[in-house]
Amino acid sequence: MQTAPRPVIAILGGSGKEGSGLAFRWAHAGYPVIIGSRSADKALQAAKEINETLGREAVQGRDNPSAAAAASIVVLTVPYAAQRQTVEEVRHALPGKIFVDVTVPLVPPKVSRVQLPSAGSAVEAIQKLLGDQVKVVSAFQNISAHHLKNLDHVIECDVLVCSDDREAADTVIGLASDIGLGAWNAGVLANSVAAEALTSVLIAINQRYKVPAAGIRITGMPIPKPSR
Repeated sequence: MQTAPRPVIAILGGSGKEGSGLAFRWAHAGYPVIIGSRSADKALQAAKEINETLGREAVQGRDNPSAAAAASIVVLTVPYAAQRQTVEEVRHALPGKIFVDVTVPLVPPKVSRVQLPSAGSAVEAIQKLLGDQVKVVSAFQNISAHHLKNLDHVIECDVLVCSDDREAADTVIGLASDIGLGAWNAGVLANSVAAEALTSVLIAINQRYKVPAAGIRITGMPIPKPSR
């Protein structure tokens, strides 16, 4: 029995630390990955570096709109200040797809202080912008980029997955599981506000205790088994 081909994942802002770390992990796990960037040259360079590390051609590099158009799952890993503009640039390519938003509303220089937008969740605002044709999922906000490219390191942080579409949430839980992360369905997209706020709390802990990657664990639960 043949297994279904794995979906193509585009990571917008994938030349940054978080995006390239996720790209590396998913490519290592066997997913076709496209790194997107405002600059196609930057995306190509980031893809080249990952391919050299993996020893095979597993990752492509394109500009953001081209990357989004070529994928069935699109992941956004840009800073909060670039979130809406990036989404506007690719929205034509998103209907019918899963859109995973990793955005945290950090406002420099006080990134260790919770500063949520007046509307609440930064990710929920994107669902309202895109409408029901796009399955928006909030995830990976609390995963530090520090250890993503070290496959020998066990990342001691769970992923909170929020979405108004349960099947899309289960798909993203599976994506997290495939790169060695525990992930949990944390409810509707409005609940993303908790994960977004928690990132600033973790940054404050990192700074206070001089550690690189504080994380969270959900306890008292069985090992999650996502339906896929």
